[in-house]
Amino acid sequence: MSNAESLVDKNMNKTGIENQKMKQKDGDVEKGQRQISVSSVPWSKVVVMVLAMGVLIAACSIAWAFQDWQTSLQVLAILVIVYVIAFYWRWIWVALRTAKRDFSALYCYIKILWLTRSFSKKNYSMPEIFHNVVLRHPDKPCFLFEDESWTFKQIEDFSLRVSAVLKSKGVKRGDTVAVMASNYPEMPAIWLGAARLGAVCPLINTNQTGNTLLHSINVAKCDFVIYGSEFDHAIQEVRKELKSSLKLLKFTRRPLNLSADSVKVVDSDEDFTAILENTSPAAWSPSDSEGFNGKLLYIYTSGTTGLPKAAVISPSRMVFMASGVHYLGGLSPKDVIYCPMPLYHSAGGCITVGQAFIFGCTVALRTKFSASAYFTDCIKFNATAAHYIGEMCRYLLATPSKPTDKQHKVRTVYGNGMRPTVWTDFVNRFGIKRVVEFYGATEGNANIVNIDNKTGAIGFISRIIPAVYPIAIIKVDENTGEPIRDSRGLCQVAKANEPGVFIGKINPSNPSRAFLGYVDKQASEKKIVRDVFRHGDSAFISGDILIADELGYLYFRDRTGDTFRWRGENVSTTEVEAAISRVADQRDAVVYGVEIPNTEGRAGMCGIVDINDSLDLDKLVKDMGRDLPKYARPVFLRIMTSLDMTGTFKLKKVDLQKEGFDPILIKDKIYYLEPKSEKYITLGPEEYQKIMAGEIRL
Repeated sequence: MSNAESLVDKNMNKTGIENQKMKQKDGDVEKGQRQISVSSVPWSKVVVMVLAMGVLIAACSIAWAFQDWQTSLQVLAILVIVYVIAFYWRWIWVALRTAKRDFSALYCYIKILWLTRSFSKKNYSMPEIFHNVVLRHPDKPCFLFEDESWTFKQIEDFSLRVSAVLKSKGVKRGDTVAVMASNYPEMPAIWLGAARLGAVCPLINTNQTGNTLLHSINVAKCDFVIYGSEFDHAIQEVRKELKSSLKLLKFTRRPLNLSADSVKVVDSDEDFTAILENTSPAAWSPSDSEGFNGKLLYIYTSGTTGLPKAAVISPSRMVFMASGVHYLGGLSPKDVIYCPMPLYHSAGGCITVGQAFIFGCTVALRTKFSASAYFTDCIKFNATAAHYIGEMCRYLLATPSKPTDKQHKVRTVYGNGMRPTVWTDFVNRFGIKRVVEFYGATEGNANIVNIDNKTGAIGFISRIIPAVYPIAIIKVDENTGEPIRDSRGLCQVAKANEPGVFIGKINPSNPSRAFLGYVDKQASEKKIVRDVFRHGDSAFISGDILIADELGYLYFRDRTGDTFRWRGENVSTTEVEAAISRVADQRDAVVYGVEIPNTEGRAGMCGIVDINDSLDLDKLVKDMGRDLPKYARPVFLRIMTSLDMTGTFKLKKVDLQKEGFDPILIKDKIYYLEPKSEKYITLGPEEYQKIMAGEIRL
């Protein structure tokens, strides 16, 4: 053996011995930690408990010795009651306050599990679930839209016609058929028809244009895109950059029962409307899909960073979301539900459409939300329930009071994001009996619902039966958003009134607990935290900071990561920064959200470097319009000479966010985006005061 080999062996032996010593040392440390955890027990409490047990035994013995065993049992019962009250009175108080809430929710949860189990045993996909509803009441209105009324049978017939056309185009199981259409009844009927063939349908956000739209089509690996004629311009802008094998089909909507001459349609291979009109509906048959746990839809969410991500929605996930709101929100198949929410989102497209497709409710649709028409529409459609997001409620309160405010039949509103400061005024002004606030990420595996009208709460965690629904609030580092772990390397549950991140335990064998994540597997992995409460387990981590009070009611606190919410949409700062830098000759740009008084969410603000005053603001607005939806375009601009960066070349934004848009505190030029002219206007002290007072609305 050579000297070199001998030296290596000696080093390896030495390393092995050192490793053994380190392992032994780690074991001693772990043992010491266990000892520390035992020694940290409050001994005063242990002593009191031991003394109490001693008194209990002594009292029973005396009663037995001087009386009889029956008296001894009575004394025992009394002392046990006293003992329990003395040591567990707080838990008893919480249990008495929350038992009705928790057991009502448990009853609803059992109904949800029973429903999902029934569909799972039959391996139903959404076309089968909907067909059963059609058989129960084919002539009942399914969707109300403007002056049209679509029955359940008409929706199914339209979807069967879609199935026939797509099948003739070669669509088969596993293909991806994107749908980009407005809020009209044909939109969900189109994806239902595609789902019958086993296709997966990405629902494209209709605000998307340019590179964002191109990305959404490409990331889902679309084979077909069915788009409404109202988005022809957006599609034609990116057409040349789409893959050659992609097939485009344009749908030109005709109002129900009108003749074909009412809309001029060019007859071609891409003319989806003309082909539909010349094709008979396919005969109904079970879908050729993967079934209850297969892929149904892709719904796009900005997530925490980057371009929009395609979240996977299965029939089981859609049923779980919709049934949660249905049962816990006290809805009924007899309800008429008003929905001005976009159907490409999970809230409108899964939860509200699910009320029709799964439970047989009637859903009234509106193309776009209008504050002045909200309750007028509810009166027109005889709505008994309505869907909202928090920003809508603020807009509704901002409208002038009128006699029709309480002339509707809406007893329940459901949605997410209603601010506690708006809640009471909204309920009182519009005479709403019940607000069903819910919370849950599109890509997540856990939803929570406020079932008992608790003002400001987004749901609850049971304090008396917490194991029934495996969700939790865990402690995280405020700066990094990473879970704080104990000496064993496991996560720690946040205490009452302590902020933490919401998680949902993952159980792949249970459809309601499985995590489907995104099409992008790497992005999915980032939403999973492992070794949560025991080694080897895992959970979906939402990235949202919540607080649970002593009774278990949950309240939204903030978001972690590079995302803020504006106009009911998640805005990815990474995406906006990249888009602005690209159209502004690769200038450094940093984007963050700033708060405006009495406004839901955060308004986007961009700090951009312009050393020689050469930035053309009008051109910037025009160029941003091609790549960014309106809600993502910065409301404020801050023109800077340089930007601070970290050692790893990451832009610093915390200090900028703290400074906000106050021109008195900031020496840089500041501009705000005037909504009507869509131009950036200089923001001085006078404009700042008007914005703060609500005189300038953004």
